Amino acid sequence: MCPECGNEWNPDEVEEAKGLVVKDANGNLLQDGDTVVVLKNLPVKGSPQPIKAGTKVKNIKLTEGDHNIDCKISGFGAMALKSEFVKKT
Repeated sequence: MCPECGNEWNPDEVEEAKGLVVKDANGNLLQDGDTVVVLKNLPVKGSPQPIKAGTKVKNIKLTEGDHNIDCKISGFGAMALKSEFVKKT
């Protein structure tokens, strides 16, 4: 029971914190080690060419923050991507 408002809840209905939840552009849950595909050309600061749509990225690592995927992309090196621009394969 909440001492401030008097609300009572059933402990069986309370969801436990499940840690970091990251979803791709289609709403699929992503996990560390997944393989994803980039959905659109993404410009890279300091590079003349973008990361092209259709680029497959293997073994992703999920992180907190705005850019919530850490990965390595061949030809670009270590990158941070937003999950809204990828889909799970």
